Amino acid sequence: MSIIQPITAVLPQPIPRPRRNWPAAFAALRRLLADKDSTGEVFNIMAALNGNASWAAYYRLLTTVEGGQLAYRREEIAVLLSDRAWLATLPADSLGRAYLNHVEGSNISAEGLIAVSSHVMRGGDHPVAWFGRRIRDVHDLWHVLAGYGTDALGEACLVAFSFKQTGALGWGFIAAGAALKSRSAPERQPYARAIFEGWQRGRRSAWLGQLDYAALLPQPLDAVRASLGLTPPRIYDSIPMHARLGAIPKSANA
Repeated sequence: MSIIQPITAVLPQPIPRPRRNWPAAFAALRRLLADKDSTGEVFNIMAALNGNASWAAYYRLLTTVEGGQLAYRREEIAVLLSDRAWLATLPADSLGRAYLNHVEGSNISAEGLIAVSSHVMRGGDHPVAWFGRRIRDVHDLWHVLAGYGTDALGEACLVAFSFKQTGALGWGFIAAGAALKSRSAPERQPYARAIFEGWQRGRRSAWLGQLDYAALLPQPLDAVRASLGLTPPRIYDSIPMHARLGAIPKSANA
């Protein structure tokens, strides 16, 4: 006769929601504004300020059939964006080829973002963690879609764009800091207006968090932008390239 062992119920363990840490955010912002290439500080700011933003965005994703399908499949977009051989087979006018030209021209990669963020973003099987990784991994794809370069001003404009798209307070904090720091730039240009324009464009365009990028990458870039309501960044485009590079001047005492 077999002995039936008692079953002990295990209570579900709630996932702790991150609390905002303003001192850590201000310290990381100072370091980032001193050197915009300190990408790791971006993720420190996100960890300090974003709170429930990823949860809210994930729940928003589930409100549409297409978003629910993406959540069900939980594909890692970084795998696709890292396949440069496949991207090179796409049409010359496609979103995918434009992305490939962008990362190769700037000597960046999806893998690079993963490595830089690893100190604050741990791998996890929870679907909200998957969505957070997805938003991280399409950062440079959003550069292409929004028409912003990787110069100092382009990064600041995309940060403002991302704030409106994601609702993540960390992006808004960085955008505000960049706009203030641009006042000390050596040239007088409408930097703050360009950054604010980024926020406006993020508000006016479709929500990029719900997109099936695998289906869009082979499509013509201009057609994808038009379908999303992404018009050209007029103020950003009006500023000369050399002035964009110096929009957020490096300073040891930022």
